[in-house]
Amino acid sequence: MQSERIDFAGHSGAKLAARLDLPDREPAAAVLFAHCFTCSKDIAAARRIAQRLASLGLAVLRFDFTGLGHSQGEFANTHFTSNVEDLVRAAAYLEERGLPPRILIGHSLGGAAVLAAARRIPSAKAVVTIGAPADPAHVTDNFGASLAEIEAKGEAEVTLGGRPFTIKRAFLEDVAASKLTESISNLDRALLVLHAPLDEIVGIDNAATIFTAAKHPKSFVTLDDADHLLSRDADADYAADVIAAWSKRYIETPKADALVPRKGAPEGVVRSSEADPAGFLQNISAGPRHALEADEPETYGGSDRGPTPYQLVSAGLGACTAMTIRMYARRKQLALDHVSVDVSHDKIHGQDCETCETTSGKIDRFHRTITLEGDLTDAERQSLLEIADRCPVHRTLEGEILIETEEA
Repeated sequence: MQSERIDFAGHSGAKLAARLDLPDREPAAAVLFAHCFTCSKDIAAARRIAQRLASLGLAVLRFDFTGLGHSQGEFANTHFTSNVEDLVRAAAYLEERGLPPRILIGHSLGGAAVLAAARRIPSAKAVVTIGAPADPAHVTDNFGASLAEIEAKGEAEVTLGGRPFTIKRAFLEDVAASKLTESISNLDRALLVLHAPLDEIVGIDNAATIFTAAKHPKSFVTLDDADHLLSRDADADYAADVIAAWSKRYIETPKADALVPRKGAPEGVVRSSEADPAGFLQNISAGPRHALEADEPETYGGSDRGPTPYQLVSAGLGACTAMTIRMYARRKQLALDHVSVDVSHDKIHGQDCETCETTSGKIDRFHRTITLEGDLTDAERQSLLEIADRCPVHRTLEGEILIETEEA
């Protein structure tokens, strides 16, 4: 995955800082992501979802609204309407890059913003909200006792997420006037509503209001016990996977079939691409059609999202063994109903291996248990166990191996 740091002019002319996450091949489509209120493009959920979608073949632009993150401008002079204008400017930037956004994703108040902006972005075919309020004025619930001070003095300092922000009366007036019902009912785009029932910041009733106001096609997917910010990696990844699978139906592009979990490795190449620099999670593509994940257990600093590297080697040995046995049974017309192979890996001291040439240090040991089901004679079972040792992967592991390495 590639990631570009870029900037473009926002609604006030101030430069907005953005990041464009790109897949390792030509993007199947472009996505525009709007972050939550007073957050930034680099909040964990935004970063995680963008990187996951990029690994699935989509280009994703995430940016900081005016006055937030690394963007220029004065946050105190912004409001919901200005956020919508910034979104329209971001879509225009993508259009100029030859990547017109087909999917709009908004998190929290960003979700309300994409609902309001969608009809002004003609290229958008699908809209996704994550924990979005049905009414932008919902955000004022976070201002507490400062609301009275804002009304009385025209502005006040409000602490949000542990950081101070100046909120002006114009902001309150703007969100009060920004009603979404008409925008939702006239969306004219496919809508996916993602919301957690236990969301304590934006209640699940907001999702019901949005979903009810929208016309078909529309979908709702629960985020179960996720928190509002999708702070757990697994929740953010799940949201991204759901978005990628759901949006395939609504992206009008001949490359839409590229929206599967792979990274475009050429035929004959198995590619491992780091998915989480803070851990060990890897996206693995076997050619252009097959994908899986590899990881390490949590006790080793991983997130336990996939098999370990040695488990993948064991899987190769087990699968090859079962295939070799099946081919032999088929050719000999044996009554083999089912075959399964259990493989475990560990390291043993060389002196403990009776059949090994090496007697010093430790060596790798793969223990294989084969289960044969069917009406087989003892002689047939013995022949099937013997043929297992002729499995190509078995031979590779026992033979001399050359590994060549070069920098791409």
